[in-house]
Amino acid sequence: MAALTFAKCFDPEGARFGIPTYPWRLAPEGLATRRQLRAEGLRPGGQPIAAQLLRPRFRREPLVAYLYRVDLAKPVRLMTSRKWGALALAMLARRTCPQCTTDAGYVIPASLGMCVSCAYPEAQRAA
Repeated sequence: MAALTFAKCFDPEGARFGIPTYPWRLAPEGLATRRQLRAEGLRPGGQPIAAQLLRPRFRREPLVAYLYRVDLAKPVRLMTSRKWGALALAMLARRTCPQCTTDAGYVIPASLGMCVSCAYPEAQRAA
């Protein structure tokens, strides 16, 4: 694949990539990424992708960010009390050590599968 240059990323008609394409940081007004929408308290709301941003990279595929129309975006749904409760239980499960069944106070590392005290008991005795 030939290297993608900055000039090749500019395709506002969508002839080259199928959808309008702009270089990184040069999106037109009225379009935003998911993160930009979320910062404004909005979500795409099921609308199709309106355009994309491309950032060329050396010897790798370009970075792609999809853009959505701000005028069609919907407000973010608020969390209900049940959702907050489910999230609290999920986080408690991630903090609970399966070995000693105590709340470690931090998320248990997946590499250990248990709290640090259970994974390295000899280091705890020395301290």
